[in-house]
Amino acid sequence: MNVITLVKGRQAQLLNLIQGLEQSLLAPEALWVVHMNEPAKIWSSARFPIYTRQVEGEGGALPLAAARNQALLIDPHAAWVFLDVDCIPDPHLMGQYRDALVVHPEALHLGQVMYLPEGAANGLWTPQALLSVAALHPLAVHRPGPGLPVPYPLFWSLNFACMGALMARIGGFDPAYLGYGGEDTDFSFRAREQQVPLLDCAAVAMHQFHPSYDPPLNHFEAIVANSRLFYARWGSWPMEGWLGAFANLGLVEWGSSTLEVLRPPSAAEVEGALVSWPG
Repeated sequence: MNVITLVKGRQAQLLNLIQGLEQSLLAPEALWVVHMNEPAKIWSSARFPIYTRQVEGEGGALPLAAARNQALLIDPHAAWVFLDVDCIPDPHLMGQYRDALVVHPEALHLGQVMYLPEGAANGLWTPQALLSVAALHPLAVHRPGPGLPVPYPLFWSLNFACMGALMARIGGFDPAYLGYGGEDTDFSFRAREQQVPLLDCAAVAMHQFHPSYDPPLNHFEAIVANSRLFYARWGSWPMEGWLGAFANLGLVEWGSSTLEVLRPPSAAEVEGALVSWPG
């Protein structure tokens, strides 16, 4: 199985991801690092090869969909594990994904994400020490258990696995979604349309701490644009919690079938949205 991760900066986090894979009970065949809007760098491991690619986004937007789709250009027949660069894999993650794909190669397999407190992954660490302080995401209560179907709106690309042939059948991630938001749900809805199962998997990745925005006002323009694209395609709104928060702040007028921008968030509003959970 190959592992693919997307990077823009975040070198310390990537080094922790590599260290986590090096401690895996089952090593990946290769790690592919896709640099977005930055030059590719050289990374190495004594346990597995690391290859790099570079993708540029239109107008400086993060090309998240196009970067993930590099998996299909690299090897459309391989088994692929997709890990967010902030994620440190548990030593069992690779083996759990391998076993899940052997039983259900025709399915998407959605792993678990746990969140680390600030400083937990700084310096020397062990996977066991990280697990002892990691917290479940609040939405984990909606997960049904390993091997059972997960509601499609709960899909996210931080930690999942699938066969390349299945990803190609779904059509990959849609690069029409530029920047942050919408492309994950669009991908899972197209999987649902083709009756591709989305199954829970016990594979745990530990998300490294970083401040985040709630709501993500720093991605305001991309979320609005991607929400409109999603609605035009599916007749429903993605990211409803965030759109509702934008409306409550007087930034948008959001109706059952319309989304109009009233004003962009101010610098002070963006700064005020910075929080430390869930990461």
